[in-house]
Amino acid sequence: MNGKIAIGIIIFVVLVTSPYWYNMGKASVTPKLEVGTTEKACIEPTPYMKSSHMQLLNDWRDQVVREGHRTYVSSTGKKFENISLQNTCMKCHAKKTEFCDRCHNYVNADPKCWDCHIAPLETKEAARSEK
Repeated sequence: MNGKIAIGIIIFVVLVTSPYWYNMGKASVTPKLEVGTTEKACIEPTPYMKSSHMQLLNDWRDQVVREGHRTYVSSTGKKFENISLQNTCMKCHAKKTEFCDRCHNYVNADPKCWDCHIAPLETKEAARSEK
């Protein structure tokens, strides 16, 4: 009887850990982001934007919609008027499939930005280059 229990436990452990063993040593390639802008810098430094852009967008939403504040002053002192995802961010990062989607797909994130905002129109060439 003890042998059957031990075999059952071993089979259970193998089945539960099989995804880990199957993917061991495999790493996803970090996406190369196409900024698509002539600007030399984003509204905040790159490390901050990589880690905190959603918090920044949520703060902007609250400031604009709930408080009526439409101006943002960055940590570098640069002033941005009429802040929004479409008017500020998408002005430089116009190719959603080559910038937003690559990174969000890589980290398996499903942001709800486009539930309210209109996704930027991209040319057929941009969509083809993504495939």
